[in-house]
Amino acid sequence: MASATKSAWKNPSYLQSSFGIFMFFCSWGIWWSFFSRWLTDPTHGLGMTSAEQGQIYSINSLATLVIMFAYGAIQDQLGIKRKLVIFVSAIAALVGPFVQFVYAPMLTAGGTTRFIGVLIGSIVLSSGFMAGCSLFEALTERYSRKFGFEYGQARAWGSFGYAIVALCAGFLFNINPLLNFWVGSICGLGMLCVYAFWVPAKQKEELKKEADPNAAPTNPSFKEMISVLKMPTLWVLIVFMLFTNTFYTVFDQQMFPNYYASLFPTTEIGNATYGTLNSFQVFLESAMMGVVPIIMKKIGVRNSLLLGATVMFLRIGLCGVFHDPVSVSIIKLFHSIEVPLFCLPAFRYFTLHFDTKLSATLYMVGFQIASQIGQVIFSTPMGALHDAMGDRPTFFTISGIVLAALIYGFFVIKKDDQEVGGDPFYTDKQLKAQAAAKANA
Repeated sequence: MASATKSAWKNPSYLQSSFGIFMFFCSWGIWWSFFSRWLTDPTHGLGMTSAEQGQIYSINSLATLVIMFAYGAIQDQLGIKRKLVIFVSAIAALVGPFVQFVYAPMLTAGGTTRFIGVLIGSIVLSSGFMAGCSLFEALTERYSRKFGFEYGQARAWGSFGYAIVALCAGFLFNINPLLNFWVGSICGLGMLCVYAFWVPAKQKEELKKEADPNAAPTNPSFKEMISVLKMPTLWVLIVFMLFTNTFYTVFDQQMFPNYYASLFPTTEIGNATYGTLNSFQVFLESAMMGVVPIIMKKIGVRNSLLLGATVMFLRIGLCGVFHDPVSVSIIKLFHSIEVPLFCLPAFRYFTLHFDTKLSATLYMVGFQIASQIGQVIFSTPMGALHDAMGDRPTFFTISGIVLAALIYGFFVIKKDDQEVGGDPFYTDKQLKAQAAAKANA
């Protein structure tokens, strides 16, 4: 493990990919971690109800799923070219002026102006961040296979970046929430520089090969990309993701920040404490990005996905059981293992059971778009349920839905040795058995 880490530091593509995804999550996390608080906080934010907030999340998710599918299709055509990520980085660099001078004034105007502002905001924020997240993850995963480094190690730098900015996000929010968006712009500018100007030598060589008109095509055709929607096995996983990973946004972004802040004497203390807790949780998450590949090697891809759903079911349900800051803070930390248990096994599931040429499209459709559709479906009704019934009934309802999805997944998600259409996956136990068989042959 240590030697692999040491060699990664000598890999320019690993360094470039890690720093790029680090800057993306800094640009996103500084404002996204308090976006829900900004919408609903009557003192520092816009003072919306949970139902109004849910409508914004639903519209954002609708825009995200459309843009995400387009991003996946375009990036699969581009291969390792960076034209699209440079475009997305430019949008991220403009988030500060956009929110201060366009988005926030339109949301506070009310009426038709507010609705138009919600629509414009959904396009800009989704293009630069919510859909952009999947794009950067998919490109980093592709680079990891092309240029010989561990995707989980590079992705951990994204979580590390999110953790760093989350540490100061609450304090900035208490001063002026618009500062969070402006710091996001500064980080976005850094990300733009990374993807526009830092091109390692091996990537330049690979780009030349892809540009050769006589070379065999490595990128999928448009017909192949559309064909993924006809795969029954993909839809099985989409349903699973629809009723599990969906609640990362519905619960953790839309509901938990306000619930957590309400546990403290003042919202200012709640905001600052939440920022610190969120930062610590994401620091742990970045460490877990390195641990989850080891877990997958022990129990397999399928079992890792099911373990992630189990953690989600318990975590959300326990938030409805306990109501003191210490217990809820401890429960929140389980999120640090849950995110990697969804993210990393999902990628490996697609490259295991499907054509690796379609990895970006499959990840966008099967993992991220499924989650966005779920957010479109659940954000508004769950927000209304929360307004009507409060925290505990809503949390127990969400936990029950995740439990039902977990039971469904246990019966329908393919085992690692079933219908292997991409790169095979072997646990440590299987590799040892294969080595022993070769030695005895």
